[in-house]
Amino acid sequence: MGASLALAGGVALVGPARLIAQIEGERGIAPVVSTGDIETGGIEVDVTGKTAAEARQAGWREAYKKAWEQLHGPAMDLGTIESLVSGVVIEREQIGPHRYIARLGVVFDRARAGQYVGGGDSALGVHSAPMLTIPVLYSGGVGQVYEVRTAWQRVWAQFRTGASAIDYVRPSGAGGDSLLITAGQPGRRSRIWWRNVLDQYAASDVLFPVARLERQWPGGPVKGTFTARYGPDNELLGSVSLTAPDEDGVPAMLAQGLKALDGIYSDALARGLLATDPTLSIEHPQIDPSLQALIAKGRAQQALDAQTAAEANAEEAAGLNPPKIEAAPVASEEPVKARPATAVVVQFASPDARAVDQALAAVRGAGGVSGASTVSLAIGGTSVMRANYAGNPADLAAALRAKGWKVSVSGTTLRISR
Repeated sequence: MGASLALAGGVALVGPARLIAQIEGERGIAPVVSTGDIETGGIEVDVTGKTAAEARQAGWREAYKKAWEQLHGPAMDLGTIESLVSGVVIEREQIGPHRYIARLGVVFDRARAGQYVGGGDSALGVHSAPMLTIPVLYSGGVGQVYEVRTAWQRVWAQFRTGASAIDYVRPSGAGGDSLLITAGQPGRRSRIWWRNVLDQYAASDVLFPVARLERQWPGGPVKGTFTARYGPDNELLGSVSLTAPDEDGVPAMLAQGLKALDGIYSDALARGLLATDPTLSIEHPQIDPSLQALIAKGRAQQALDAQTAAEANAEEAAGLNPPKIEAAPVASEEPVKARPATAVVVQFASPDARAVDQALAAVRGAGGVSGASTVSLAIGGTSVMRANYAGNPADLAAALRAKGWKVSVSGTTLRISR
């Protein structure tokens, strides 16, 4: 709902013509059909036969056997293995009069073959919740997801997920996907934002498989760094580095990097590191831990202040702490005029609870500030506090700059950052 309202607001601000210009064009690659079947690919065969048809049939039967071994299936005769096959994917083939050379993928029916193999960690009964997958590519120093069609998006669209322990939710990248899912999203921390986005794609959490390409020289080797990240806090799970000899080898390197990241995610799932963040639950949402700690700290301080005030009142009522009588000050020739207090609004970045404490301490510690408290708290975004300052807001800005803060002033509103 929130993400939909944001897109609606975008239409109102930039106009429908500009918005259509931002989402039209060749940018989406629809994922291949994902089924619950057990799939394996990249099987090389090179066989001969009396005829081309006989050689092709022998090549397929050889692929069945190799695929079964690749899935660590139990020893079976070739006829039984063939009865478990539901399809063959031809990745590349060359057919001669008596020879068949091909790279094939074999699909096993899960209902029949699932009792023998489960495809990765699912053989142990381990399978992830639906994970929204945002494949980010950095090439030439620019981060992209669905703005244009990229080779990284293509290998993810062509990846057959049936044999993986991870339930990847892969948007096509067409239409509004290119506006909602961008390379900047891994930096978001707002749980409310992620709940809205995940709800749109029927996902429980989010994965960020990141590929970074570095070209040594034009036409030369290309280094690829592949990083597996997940969750709204963009946590690192692992990374691998690969090298392609030239530009023609980049697609194969990206496909190899995808398999490596799938292995990292599957291993993290088996070790219990890929558990769904409870703060993202739509039905039973929980408060972010850092925000919860900040609220608990504020409540504890309020309770302490109330206890101190109650003890002081009790002592005064018992006569143990009589009020002090001070001599009236001698009137001077020119009475000192108290400077009126100005309500100053202070905006500050709050990536975590510690940043909130630091900003509050800095403002409260400035001379002339009689009180400061947060009026809008957004962990992972921009929070707002209100302070009473006896003086000009520009003087408060100067005092904060002296403490090492960067300050911009607009009337009675200050924006501070480190």
